[in-house]
Amino acid sequence: MSEQKKHYRKGGFTFKQFFVAHDQCAMKVGTDGVLLGAWAPVDDVQFALDIGSGSGLVALMLAQRQQIAHIDAVELDVQAAHQAGVNFVDSPWATRLNIINQDIIHYSQQTPAHYDLIVSNPPYFEPALACRDEKRDQARYTGTLTHDVLLQCAQRCLKENGLFCLVLPYEVGEKVQVMAENSGWFTALRVNVSDKATTPFHRMLLGLRLVNSHTKVSNLALKEANNEYTADFRALIQPFYLKY
Repeated sequence: MSEQKKHYRKGGFTFKQFFVAHDQCAMKVGTDGVLLGAWAPVDDVQFALDIGSGSGLVALMLAQRQQIAHIDAVELDVQAAHQAGVNFVDSPWATRLNIINQDIIHYSQQTPAHYDLIVSNPPYFEPALACRDEKRDQARYTGTLTHDVLLQCAQRCLKENGLFCLVLPYEVGEKVQVMAENSGWFTALRVNVSDKATTPFHRMLLGLRLVNSHTKVSNLALKEANNEYTADFRALIQPFYLKY
């Protein structure tokens, strides 16, 4: 049994400072969300927004990392939003976390709020062969929340000097980066993620700004040849995973 699986208990995942129940969510706690929550820059962030929060994992990780931040989490699915709300209340940061059960398109058009940081682990597959689970479809497939619509929503909600961070499959990330830059965004950060240093990139962490920004590109391998986590990945997960 892997070390990560040992941290699961019925219906959720145990981290050092909080527990994430996810039995009511289509998408469970996974490496993508952990990567985003551990990596997204939080220095000087006072107001953050998590788009498509699911169980609330990424919002909880941001709350742990930046002790002064207020974090709004928007989630369309009723059951997932309820579960995220419970996870927030049960966490040490209940007063700084707020769940909003709403479509991000409507929310971005109505809210007066503007955020220093916006994060999203968005749907990334184009609608094709549907899953058997309608809610899992909603979480996995872009549907009406296409990547260009997501960029528009983030643009409406982001402060002028704010940062929009996403985690995406690598090839999808390349397309989203081009799409973003063609619509007025600038790439500030890009991390190419691979399972091992010798294997192809399979994920991308992308940081976008609305002001001209120098692009910082780096690579991250998750495992060594012996399948132990690399030092770089351990440094990211050390504040969260029980083993480290």
